[in-house]
Amino acid sequence: MARLGLFGGTFDPPHTAHLILAEAAREQLALERVWWLLTPDPPHKERPDLTPYADRKRLLEAAIAGNAGFLLCETEQERPGPHYMADTMDILQARRPDDAFVLLVGEDSLRDLPLWHQPERLLRKFPLAVLRRPGSEADLAGLEKALPGVAARVTFLDAPRQEISSTAIRSCVRAGRSIRYWLPSDVETVIRAESLYR
Repeated sequence: MARLGLFGGTFDPPHTAHLILAEAAREQLALERVWWLLTPDPPHKERPDLTPYADRKRLLEAAIAGNAGFLLCETEQERPGPHYMADTMDILQARRPDDAFVLLVGEDSLRDLPLWHQPERLLRKFPLAVLRRPGSEADLAGLEKALPGVAARVTFLDAPRQEISSTAIRSCVRAGRSIRYWLPSDVETVIRAESLYR
């Protein structure tokens, strides 16, 4: 049986904080691999300016290249939306019935978990590994009232807190400011080459 982490997002673009979460989870939870689930159109985020899927795929491939513990997962692109995480996790578990999945999220996603589609179904089957994020502190007591049992399903990862966000990176690019060191240089190369976020 393999232990696998699933890290979902739009990754528009993927950045250093994403990579830190994935690597911390891989190491601390003894995961065989972290699957990066690229979401075509997240139902909980209205983003009319969402970068086309093909461009985000190139960015993500550039971000995770060179780490044998990371793998791109396109399960949601293979089926029509809406793409709910509870459904996606069930599909992956059905394909890999002998493996154990852990869902990796930032603390902002944990905070918003009651707003997700059928979060109770998700929590019943899959534990969560959470990277704390400045300004996005989750109220576990409040979450427990909304989703009884959630606290027992959450593991907080020990990793540096990062204030980097995809939103801030896009804003910097539009303003012509430097994004060096916010993300891997190969990702920045794709952004520049394709004139993304301008």
